[in-house]
Amino acid sequence: MSEQLDILIFGAHADDAEIGMAGTIAKHTALGSRVGICDLTYAEMSSNGTVETRIEEAEQAAKILGLRVRTNLGLPDRGLYVTPEHIERITAEIRKFKPRIVFAPYWQDRHPDHIACSTLIQEAVFNAKLRKYLPETEPVNVEQMYFYFINDVYDADFIVDVTDYYETKTAALSAYRSQFITGQGTVATPLNQGYVERVEARDRLMGQKRMIQYAEGFVSKLPLLVDRFD
Repeated sequence: MSEQLDILIFGAHADDAEIGMAGTIAKHTALGSRVGICDLTYAEMSSNGTVETRIEEAEQAAKILGLRVRTNLGLPDRGLYVTPEHIERITAEIRKFKPRIVFAPYWQDRHPDHIACSTLIQEAVFNAKLRKYLPETEPVNVEQMYFYFINDVYDADFIVDVTDYYETKTAALSAYRSQFITGQGTVATPLNQGYVERVEARDRLMGQKRMIQYAEGFVSKLPLLVDRFD
């Protein structure tokens, strides 16, 4: 029987979640939250690295971040579409881990797989609560769904102060050497041309809005509930 998670984060590829919210992940695992990541694909279409390399890097990043679990659905890289089969696979993952909170990529991004992933997760979160959908498994009602940024940044509804955990984020990103570091046999891509430095600059700029060193931004489609104003 699978362990119930507090937070389940979905990404199209290993490193998506780390780019968008590794600091937030590290902060929550350090505070005792049960956090997991589900990568939809093995990123087999990546210009650099191999499937085997990507698996090893993802496992290393998972250890750095203190994840309870990291899974991969093995859906086709650059073949993510909103199909019943893909929605069923993701819905089953949500029902397996019963998370209170789900994160998905923001629905606008330069990479089509990130956009498709966002739509698929939204469909699956909705279906996960339907009693007559996949009736052989128990329905799950996700309490909150939030969206994180990967390549492109838009207006955030809220930010998380990750200053104290930014070294952990940097270490997790550094695990993906095949993607972010140039070497023999690699080809130039946007990821190994100063991408990590741009992520850090983005997180600094996000933090500057509230006079903190580093922050990660998120979006909610539902209004944020406030009990009172202090």
